[in-house]
Amino acid sequence: MELEDQWWKGQLATDIYQALRYKELKLPSYKGQSPQLNLRRYFADLIAIVSNHFRLCPAARHLGVYLLDLFMDRYDVTMQQLHMVSLSCLLLASKFEEREDRVPKLETLNSLGCMSSMNLVLTKQGLLHMELLLLESFQWNLYLPTAAHFIEYYLSIAVHEGDLHDGWPMTCLEKTKLYMAKYADYFLEVSLQDHTFLRFAPSLVSAACVVTSRLVLHLSPTWPPRLQHLTGYTWENLVPCAEKLLIAHDGDVKDANKQKCQQPGQQQQQQQQQQGQAVYHGSGQTATVAQYLHRPSLQYPQQALPQPGLAPNHRPASYLSLQAPNGNAQAVGASQDPKSSIPNRAYQVSMHYTCAAPCFDR
Repeated sequence: MELEDQWWKGQLATDIYQALRYKELKLPSYKGQSPQLNLRRYFADLIAIVSNHFRLCPAARHLGVYLLDLFMDRYDVTMQQLHMVSLSCLLLASKFEEREDRVPKLETLNSLGCMSSMNLVLTKQGLLHMELLLLESFQWNLYLPTAAHFIEYYLSIAVHEGDLHDGWPMTCLEKTKLYMAKYADYFLEVSLQDHTFLRFAPSLVSAACVVTSRLVLHLSPTWPPRLQHLTGYTWENLVPCAEKLLIAHDGDVKDANKQKCQQPGQQQQQQQQQQGQAVYHGSGQTATVAQYLHRPSLQYPQQALPQPGLAPNHRPASYLSLQAPNGNAQAVGASQDPKSSIPNRAYQVSMHYTCAAPCFDR
């Protein structure tokens, strides 16, 4: 951990970060005009499932989805072809971001259960043809920064020993950093599943993942000067993106609470109905920043045990009083336990997927 912290503070890490920030200025434009845009969420989930199965790094997963977005934005692709395109995008991304021995092999891909359910068999010639088509479409340039490429650099200073939790000192810095990393990973996955996040620069999305993680962990100050200096983004810059992430989090917590209230028999029946079909989560609400940040605080179940890394005598709170730069306090609903109350975002892929998936609209 100490060596890793030293690396992020070194000149090499700074140079890499500056190169990524310069490169994101030249990213291809995304218009969101694909005729199959309503299928985008389904295939983003497919890439996530395969990526998680092979334990690929987040950068490969995010790059794979980004390549899919760019390709769909330029071409009218059929449903069957999109399966091949999605997997080819992930393979190209893994070849660019991962070691050679971690790149999924053709035989292993064909042995996956989801392949038979999609009635798809990959061939070496077919993959080669599709990868060449993709590379020509991207002009052989896969150096395309995503939010996942910035997150570790920001996380290196996301938590400091001087930070407070609800006004109380932290008792364990390392455990708080662990919570921060888990929440940042969750918000990264949220941004991956909504194409509207492509409106924002990848570095801004990554910074928004950090500030929303600090919000739900009740850390203050919410956006300290050190993070503003490192990222170059002010609180006002982050609000539009952070609002979307917070609404997604709020919807997931509500869904989790509803599931806990259901009877065991109802849960079993619901699981049986969901087997063999794609499952989509999301409240579908379209609240503005002001509406969301000023809504009444939601009473989430409190944990019986004190949160690791935080003072055992901290005062209980179901919302965070956010101090914006202008000094106005704003209430934001927040869960206190990362991922414990969040639905698993590994969605099933099945041949029973017979209708167009609704666009993931937060």
